[in-house]
Amino acid sequence: MTDKADNATDMGRRVLLQTAGAAVVTGLVAGTAADAQAATQGANSMSPAERNEAPLGARLQGVQHFGLTVQNMERAYQFYTEVLGGTEVFRHGDFQGDEVQNTLLADQEIEANARGVNPRTIGVPDLRSGAQRLDVRFIQFDNVVIELLQYREADQPMGGAKSFAEPVEHMSPAFPRMMHICFYVRDDVDFNKFIADLEAESARRGMTQVRANRTIRVMTEADRKAAPRSTNTNRVTAEPSNGWELIYCKGPEGEQLEFVKALGPVKQRFSEALAKRQQTIIR
Repeated sequence: MTDKADNATDMGRRVLLQTAGAAVVTGLVAGTAADAQAATQGANSMSPAERNEAPLGARLQGVQHFGLTVQNMERAYQFYTEVLGGTEVFRHGDFQGDEVQNTLLADQEIEANARGVNPRTIGVPDLRSGAQRLDVRFIQFDNVVIELLQYREADQPMGGAKSFAEPVEHMSPAFPRMMHICFYVRDDVDFNKFIADLEAESARRGMTQVRANRTIRVMTEADRKAAPRSTNTNRVTAEPSNGWELIYCKGPEGEQLEFVKALGPVKQRFSEALAKRQQTIIR
C-alpha cells in the first residue's frame, strides 16, 4: 500500500513538473499563427537553387539543439527526463576513431600543437585511438532538443558517473563563453511554487546542485533555504522587459539554467519580432 502511495506521489510530482516546465513556443507567438503559416509556405516554395543563393538566415530552420557535456550521464538524463519531463529521442555511443576526432576536436588539437603541449593537458580526449569514447543522448522538449554528451575512458561503462575530464567548478555566468539553457514556463503556473517543487524533487533524488537563486541577498546556503518563497521569482517591470519573470538555477551537473515567463508587453514584443522575421526571411 505504501509503495502504491509513493508511486502516486512520484507520478503527481512528475506530471506537475512536466506540465509546468515544458518549453512551449506557441505561448510566445499567440496571435501569429496565420503569419507563421504564410511565412512557412512562402519559404518552402523556394527552389533548391534559390535557397542556396538566399541569405544565410533563409537557409536555416531555427535552433535544433543545445549540447551539454556532463560528468554523470545517468544523473543528467534523469533530471532532464524524469524531473523536467523531456522525452528521449535516441541515444548513441562509443564514438571513436579518426573521423570523429577530426570533426569534433581539430581546433583544440591545433591549439595544443601551437602551444607545444600534449592535447590531453588542455582537456582534449583521444577518441582517435579509442583510449576515450563519446556517448550522446538527445532529449526532446516541445520546441528544442537538448543533447547530453559524456566523454569517458574506454574502460568506463556507458552512462557512468566518471567523465574523462574533471568538471569546471563554480562557474559564474559572467565568464565569457559561459552559456545557459532557458526553459519557458507556462503563463498560468505559480512560478514560486514551481521552483520550490523543482528543488524538492531534485533533492529527493540526491541532486544537491539544483539550487535556485533568490531575489534577496543571502550569504549562506541556510539563508537561501530560509528565504521566503515569494523571493524565488524576479519580476521585471521596467521597459522594455516589462512582464519578464525569471529565475536562475544550477542544474545537477553544475550547469547554468534559467526558467522564464514572458507576459504582457514583453510577450508581445517577442511575438511581433517573430512575425517580422517570418515576413522578412521570405523576401
